[in-house]
Amino acid sequence: MYSMRISTSLICTLTAAGALLAVPGTAAAAPRSSPLRPMASLAAERLATADLVAAAKWGTDSPIDDPAREQQVLDSVAAQAEQLGADPDDARRVFRDQIAANKIVQRGLFARWTAHPEQAPTTRPDLNVVRQTINRINTDLVRTLADTTAERTTPACGPELVVAVVEVHHEKHPDLLHTGALVRSVASVCRA
Repeated sequence: MYSMRISTSLICTLTAAGALLAVPGTAAAAPRSSPLRPMASLAAERLATADLVAAAKWGTDSPIDDPAREQQVLDSVAAQAEQLGADPDDARRVFRDQIAANKIVQRGLFARWTAHPEQAPTTRPDLNVVRQTINRINTDLVRTLADTTAERTTPACGPELVVAVVEVHHEKHPDLLHTGALVRSVASVCRA
């Protein structure tokens, strides 16, 4: 189960690590890349689609929660994982987090747009086109899950994942809403 304490701790770590990364001459000024960086990067890329999904749903009767679509995604990634020789239950677990993180962003944006209508989107993206992008990222994420099974089952996974998230955070500079959602999106990556 997702723990707010863990996410708050990780956000504090991200903030401190990001500050350290910015200090020239520190050991962290030229960090090595984590083997889990592709996982964190794809999670961030998938999370960026939440803004488009929210914009597509804003002002319509389309709910943020879409259990039928969520089940399709979970079934699809489990089948892909099985084809790659990876654990389908592992894929389902990680993608439940991806979906939950996406909904965090959508709800946050809906709240922002309700409070500040002038910030609401004025155009509506085609949700089918956005879902094609999500499906591509999902496929890449499943492949990355399969490729990083060894790294994700060691005791070093947690620290490596923190490094990966810090690297992605430092590169993309997400706001607090997206940072919290990024942390949520990787909650089940480590299996150790």
